[in-house]
Amino acid sequence: MSTSLPVPASGSTAFVYCEGQFGEQDGKTANGLVRFSERYEIVGVLDSRLAGTDAGQVLDAVPNGIPVLAGLAEAVERHGRVPDYLICGLAPADGLLSPAQRAVLLDGMSRGMHIVNGLHEFLNDDAEFVAAAILAGVTITDVRRPRPTRDLHLFSGRIFDVDCTRIAVLGTDGSIGKRTTATLLVEALRSRGVRAVMVGTGQTTVIQGGKYGVALDALVPQFCSGEVENQVVAAYEGEDPDVIVVEGQGALSHPAYLTSGAILRGSRPQGVIVQHAPRRRVLGDFPMVAMPTAASEVRLIEAFADTRVIGITINHEGMDSAAVDEAVAGFRRDLDLPATDPLTRPLDELADMVLTAFPAIRARLATSR
Repeated sequence: MSTSLPVPASGSTAFVYCEGQFGEQDGKTANGLVRFSERYEIVGVLDSRLAGTDAGQVLDAVPNGIPVLAGLAEAVERHGRVPDYLICGLAPADGLLSPAQRAVLLDGMSRGMHIVNGLHEFLNDDAEFVAAAILAGVTITDVRRPRPTRDLHLFSGRIFDVDCTRIAVLGTDGSIGKRTTATLLVEALRSRGVRAVMVGTGQTTVIQGGKYGVALDALVPQFCSGEVENQVVAAYEGEDPDVIVVEGQGALSHPAYLTSGAILRGSRPQGVIVQHAPRRRVLGDFPMVAMPTAASEVRLIEAFADTRVIGITINHEGMDSAAVDEAVAGFRRDLDLPATDPLTRPLDELADMVLTAFPAIRARLATSR
């Protein structure tokens, strides 16, 4: 699926449904939308565990005015009207809805809300949802549904004509913060005068409104590297950027996911940033598998592709400020790489990873002033 989602009317509002998972790994779509959305105005999150809290406070200890509410009826009453959209903010590994989750989405449709679904289960193929949409006069958008095969791209070699710097933000696990770090990196570079653009590779970035991207894990593997290449080329031709930042998926070492390999092959990044959660001991949805170390992931990436790792970014789950400081110092010492926590440390540290690794970008900035 490319970013050719229906464009909602300006100011379209949305609730994000994330029962039992907001702030957790399987709530990453909701987490991302609360932090950043160009496409929708998020006016509430549905998770009864955290009802009465502020969504920004839950995620980043910084209130953002988006309430977390117990259920749909309460949310509509609190908001004062029915929002335009109900977004399924859950992202379980199997990508399927439970009966209770189905009931909430159907309730939203009966109230007149359009549905945005980022799961692998396509609701436009479900007779009950199709009938409900017709009765309520609403739409269902299955974000992960790929385009017809005839419209997909094989690897073509056009990436060799993309002469700007390309940075991939990869990681050591799924749901570890790669998309957030990629988004913040683009923001940090732009604040320094660098023309930066992001290419998304997952459903959350597409829902957020990213201009360039593909829900990579929904594709037949044969087309994965070609679809990444196609989106990078489109970003290059459409934006004339200094830097293209490519969002990672899963991990190259992950036994269940193949998409990191396609990202490395399709975008051919000159540099990679590795996102790691030092306190995570096992893979998020696969507790039978031990977490790799940042060092082992760096070695694997550099052996797999013609690239180099230029920095380590930290997911600080389970860590206080002192532990983050210790981890940053350890990565700098042991791997001889810059390290930072994008959510708690100055974004200049993130931008400097790229500007130090690629001094020609800094030089171009100096000559353009």
